[in-house]
Amino acid sequence: MPQAVKILVAGGFGAGKTTLVSAVSEIASFHTEEHLTRSSVGIDDTAGVETKVTTTVAMDFGRITIHDRLDLFLFGTPGQDRFWFMWDELATGAMCAVVLADTRRLGTSFPAIDYFERRKLPFVVAVNTFDGARSYPTATIRAALALESHVPVLLCDARNRESVKQVLVTTVEYVYELRSSSASASASEGYEAT
Repeated sequence: MPQAVKILVAGGFGAGKTTLVSAVSEIASFHTEEHLTRSSVGIDDTAGVETKVTTTVAMDFGRITIHDRLDLFLFGTPGQDRFWFMWDELATGAMCAVVLADTRRLGTSFPAIDYFERRKLPFVVAVNTFDGARSYPTATIRAALALESHVPVLLCDARNRESVKQVLVTTVEYVYELRSSSASASASEGYEAT
C-alpha cells in the first residue's frame, strides 16, 4: 500500500460531501463553498434540500492519518452537473472513491456511480443517515442503485468523525483486497502460461 492515498468523495447535490470532509479532516479543511443565488434558480435542483444555501463550486479538501504509515487525502467533488467538468481533474491520481448517497434523493447518486464504473475506479457507496430520512436495508439500496455484488454499501453519519473514519477504513481495505485478488489472478495466469 502507498503511504498516501487520494480518495474522491462524490455524490449528488446536498448529499453531505462537504460535511463528511469537514467532520473527519485532522487539518483545517478547505472548501470552495459559495452561496446559492437567484441566478441558480431553475439550474440547480434543490428538490428535497430546499434549505441548502451554499454549494461547492470546485472541491473540498481534507486529510486524515489512519496510522503512522497511511495518510488519506480527501477530495470532495461538486454535486451539480454544471461543475462536473472538475471531476476529471480531481480524479487524476485517485485510488478509489466514496459515493455519498441520500435516500431522499437516491437518483442523484447515479452520475457518480456511472462515472466511477466507466473509469474502472473502485468505489463504495456510503448512505448518509440524515435525520428524518427513511432508512432502508443495504440490500434494497444495492438493488435500487443496480450495484454489483462486490461493491460495499455502508451506512454512515457524515457529521460523525468515527462513522466517517470507518467508511474510509472500509474503502481502503476494499481496494486493497481488490488489488490483492487482481495480483493473485495475474500471477496464476502467468504460472499457467509457463
